[in-house]
Amino acid sequence: MNVLVTCPPMLGMIDSFLPIFTRHGVQVTAPRVIQALSEAELIRLVPRHDGWIIGDDPATRDVFSAGKAGRLKAAVKWGIGVDNIDFAAARELGIPVSNTPLMFGREVADVAMSYVVALARETYAVHQGVRNGQWPKPRGISLAGRTMALVGFGDTGRNIARRAIASDMRVIVYDPAYSPDPGLPGLLASIWPSRLDEADFIVLTCSLNAGNHHMLDTAVLENVKNGVRVVNVARGPLIDEAVIAEALQTGKVHSVALDVFEVEPLPAESPLRRFERNIFGSHNGSNTEDAVVRASHRAIEILFGYLGVKLS
Repeated sequence: MNVLVTCPPMLGMIDSFLPIFTRHGVQVTAPRVIQALSEAELIRLVPRHDGWIIGDDPATRDVFSAGKAGRLKAAVKWGIGVDNIDFAAARELGIPVSNTPLMFGREVADVAMSYVVALARETYAVHQGVRNGQWPKPRGISLAGRTMALVGFGDTGRNIARRAIASDMRVIVYDPAYSPDPGLPGLLASIWPSRLDEADFIVLTCSLNAGNHHMLDTAVLENVKNGVRVVNVARGPLIDEAVIAEALQTGKVHSVALDVFEVEPLPAESPLRRFERNIFGSHNGSNTEDAVVRASHRAIEILFGYLGVKLS
C-alpha cells in the first residue's frame, strides 16, 4: 500500500512519522513541496497511491478522477481549511475525504495576536531599523481599549478572542453561526460589515467560501476607520489585495499583517511589498512541532481507518 503526503508542515517532519507507516506495511511518497503541487503534478502522482494526505493542493475533480482511475481509495486534508477540496467530486467518485479539525486553533491564535501587537507597536520596523544601524522609536498605539473586529468564531477565533480580552481589548465578532460563549464574557456580535467603523483592528480567521471571496473590498473599506490595521491568518482571497494596496497608499489602512495571500508564495511584483510597515508570513500559522505532530497523527489515523489499516 502506498500513501502520498503533500502537506509541507508534515513533510518537514516526515522522518518522525515514517516508522508508523513502515510498521503497518505502508510506503510513503514525500515529494518536495514549497506550498502546493500543481494540478498537473497531482494528476501524475495521485493515481499511483492508495491514500493521499493533502496540503493546500488543488484537490480538484480532475485530480480525483485521475486518482479514481488509478489506485486512490481515500484522502485526508491535513488541517482545517477545505476550500481547496472538491468534496462533491470526491463523493460522486466514491472517494472518502475528511479534514482534521480542532488541531491548532491556539497556535494560529498566537500568531494572529503576535501580528496585532506588532502592527500596534511597529516592532518589525524597529527590528529592521536596528539591524540597519538605526535606532528608531515609532510611536505605536496601546491595545487596551482598542476594538478588534474578529471575523470567524471557530476554534481559532475563540482563541484569538481569549487573547484579545486578556489584552483589555473590545471584541466585535462577525460569524453567522455565532452563539455566546460563557467562557468569553463581554463579546459583542454584529453582521458583516456593520459597526466596522468602530474597529482599530480587523482580524480574519474564517473559512473561505463562495460567499466571502474578497469580503474586504472597496465598498467595505470606504466605511472603516482611517488607519485601521488588518490581520489575515485565514485565506488570502478573503482580501482584495489590489484594493488593500490602494488603501495603504492613501493611509486608509495603516498596515497589514498577512500570513496568507491570494497567490502563494507572494509574487515579487506584489504592490504590498512597497509598504515597510506591513508584515508577511508564509502560510505558516499552524506550524509548530507540537501542532504538526498532533495533526499528522490524526491524519494518519483517519486515513488508515479509510484504508482498513488497523493502528497498533
